[in-house]
Amino acid sequence: MDIYQFQARRLNGQTADLSAYRGKVLLIVNTASQCGLTPQYEGLQKLYEEFRDDEFAVLGFPCNQFGEQEPGTSGEIASFCQLNYGVTFDLFEKIQVNGPDAHPLYDYLKAHAPAAGEPAEIEDDNSIKWNFTKFLIDRSGRVTRRFEPGVVPADIAPAIREQLQRN
Repeated sequence: MDIYQFQARRLNGQTADLSAYRGKVLLIVNTASQCGLTPQYEGLQKLYEEFRDDEFAVLGFPCNQFGEQEPGTSGEIASFCQLNYGVTFDLFEKIQVNGPDAHPLYDYLKAHAPAAGEPAEIEDDNSIKWNFTKFLIDRSGRVTRRFEPGVVPADIAPAIREQLQRN
């Protein structure tokens, strides 16, 4: 099983098959425009620019489940990201990442990359704890690592390099 079985709607409303990313290393992240971690958009864009020629992509999934920090429409999200952070990586329509209405992709990601930390530090489930949780996906579409929100994008660069060097 891999991520290529899933579909998601882009901010422009077009449905995208994730199989279009087959063979690329991916970083999938739930985002928000009004969060203290929102400046991570800048770091995500830098990662994308640094590695995109090596078959790497960032996939951003806006989510309003944490403190209602992503209240905007698809158009507002696109404008905000472009104007404030120069985002050119792929952004998708707002989704839920936890609960009964969670996007199936996120159910898959959580099942294949449990929450990190000591057992006393995490809840009894693998739910997404906050905005900007990141999942690194290998070229075969399998989850290799989960990075919790406090991990800044620059600190993920070595893991991306490692994946890009693998066939």
